[in-house]
Amino acid sequence: MSNTYRDSCGAGLENEEEFVDILEERRRSSDLGHALRTFSPHPYKGAESCSNADLNKAVLESQYLRYMAKEIAAETGSSVEEVREEACGILEEMSQNLQLKCIRLMGFTMTKVLKRLYSGIFVNMEGLNMLQQSIQEHPVILMPNHRSYMDFLIISYIMFTYDIPMPFIAAGIPLAGMKLVGEVLRRSGAFFIRRAIGSDKLYWAVLSEYVRTIIKTGIAPLEFYVEGLRSRTLKSVMPKLGMMHMVMEPFFKGEVYDITLIPISISYDRVLEESLLAHELLGIPKPKESTTALLKASKVLQEDYGSMHVNFGRPMSVRHLCEGKINRCQYNLVPRDLPQKPSAEVQACVSWLAHLMVRVQEEGSVMGPWALMACLLLQAPTRVLTEEGLPWQELTDKTLWLRKLALDFGARLNWPSGQGQAPDTDVMSSTVALHGSIVNHKAGRVFLVQEEEPTRNRPISPEEKMISTAAAVLMLASYRNMSLHIFVRPALLATALHIKKTTQKDELLAFFCFLRDVFSNDFIFIPGNSSQDFEEACFLLKKCGAVHVSEQEVTVSVAGLEVLSFLQALLQPFIDSYQVIFRYLCENEVHVYAEKQFLTAVRNLATELILSGELHTYEALSSDTHKNVLSALQRLDSLTKSRASEQNEYTVNKAAVRRIDDILSGKIPPQMLHTTPEAKL
Repeated sequence: MSNTYRDSCGAGLENEEEFVDILEERRRSSDLGHALRTFSPHPYKGAESCSNADLNKAVLESQYLRYMAKEIAAETGSSVEEVREEACGILEEMSQNLQLKCIRLMGFTMTKVLKRLYSGIFVNMEGLNMLQQSIQEHPVILMPNHRSYMDFLIISYIMFTYDIPMPFIAAGIPLAGMKLVGEVLRRSGAFFIRRAIGSDKLYWAVLSEYVRTIIKTGIAPLEFYVEGLRSRTLKSVMPKLGMMHMVMEPFFKGEVYDITLIPISISYDRVLEESLLAHELLGIPKPKESTTALLKASKVLQEDYGSMHVNFGRPMSVRHLCEGKINRCQYNLVPRDLPQKPSAEVQACVSWLAHLMVRVQEEGSVMGPWALMACLLLQAPTRVLTEEGLPWQELTDKTLWLRKLALDFGARLNWPSGQGQAPDTDVMSSTVALHGSIVNHKAGRVFLVQEEEPTRNRPISPEEKMISTAAAVLMLASYRNMSLHIFVRPALLATALHIKKTTQKDELLAFFCFLRDVFSNDFIFIPGNSSQDFEEACFLLKKCGAVHVSEQEVTVSVAGLEVLSFLQALLQPFIDSYQVIFRYLCENEVHVYAEKQFLTAVRNLATELILSGELHTYEALSSDTHKNVLSALQRLDSLTKSRASEQNEYTVNKAAVRRIDDILSGKIPPQMLHTTPEAKL
């Protein structure tokens, strides 16, 4: 079976030589010598030298910005000079100021920090060599996934180490506000973007022209996160399309011959922010990004975070990817320097590309044993994990079984084994020891670690105890999420087989498409690929011997019950969480909800159900899940967001929500759903 994303990524890590530990050399040589060595990158062949002042001047004096300034002045009643002055202020706030001496300082500091935090940073050298070549041929866009604050600088650190031109990096504006740190990041190549741009035409115009000028001139690779924000759940986030449109526009308008996209998959054994992320999901506000908070967080330097893998994917040509998908002649009808609203065809193409990049990032990610162990720990009852403990032998046996299944499904697995390596049980023991903040291995059993409560004069309430357990469960769920892209398609088919109790392929396909549509905010699927995803699910389940597939039927084999049971249980927390929200929306008499009140009310309902023993899924407390359900129901025309409201108000169609819930429960067939799969994607 052929998939473009699978072809570009391969499976398994049979060839360990392709990944080199870049810290090994740093541990043997001078950190200062590394920072001060000659830096001689080979830039894009068409690029002329361009200072930061020259770049800003080119943006401000562009025909596009001149046109937009006149238009905005006419709309607002301001003078053109006032608008241009405001544009100048935006650019000053936004623009990078890359300086080599600052890069050297960061290189020295980063080496010290990385050596303390990580046992190794493994880089795919073949991918790095291809990147080096690509930068000389076409403008390059670096597209890493975003799981940790560490992502932000690691790419630049690697490029400095290997004499590759330093990238300009799109960063959130809160980072610019950090005293001293903000300026260091700016001088390391970061340009800062406001998070809520909304309908600010001038800001959009300045940002898009800034991005467009960087790409047209090729003065530096451009780096941005297609997911937008850092993932708080460690699984892929629905791509944001604004920046993707901006980087594609120079190609669509024929201003460059081609653009090269470089997907980058950054994988961690352990994430620095694991506890912080879990508490955010439970509604505890994220601490403000500040220099003081950064200094307080320095205690993480005393912890062990295992290893990191940075996998530079194969360069992808935008010209090649867009062939047959878009007619660029439409851009010839309007002068290049004038704004042009993207057509539906262009929007669909950009959306497809963004989803494809996320999928390639997923396929390139490297999983450690902990991602598999987390899957299995979460399938044990929480009471067992907190009170009795899960037998160590049971966990290790199941993990080895799951390792084989993951490799059958095409996972890239970082598992030290074979000649001269540690035995499997030692690998798993050291993995559990690394994650001592979440689980504890004692007396042959594994227990969930719960936060120590501060000394208090009153007894701990059931709600407080539950939140403490929920934080540990959500941390565990985050690491399980690292493996979901491997299992999700077979899991959707396993769930269809479980709920529908049919062997008919067409019925299973219909239910598979329904599940895929409902959960497409929690899992990333390429638009228009539902049939391919179903065929992939059939292929993988057949490959591992779980099902027999014919033209008309998918039948379960006796040997496949364990696989199907595991996969169905993997998806169950998501189904349970969605059904809690469906229940709240259907049983409540209110028809219009403000988002803030809705999130609080749903969390309160989930808390009640967990404390009463009716619900066993702590993930139903996660604010990310709640927001994903809101997005899914909007796509399925069951919820309407009010455009006039400042509070994000939603009007619910209770009958439509009830119908989705009934389909998910298997009470009615998916044909009854009035929205066809992917109609809203």
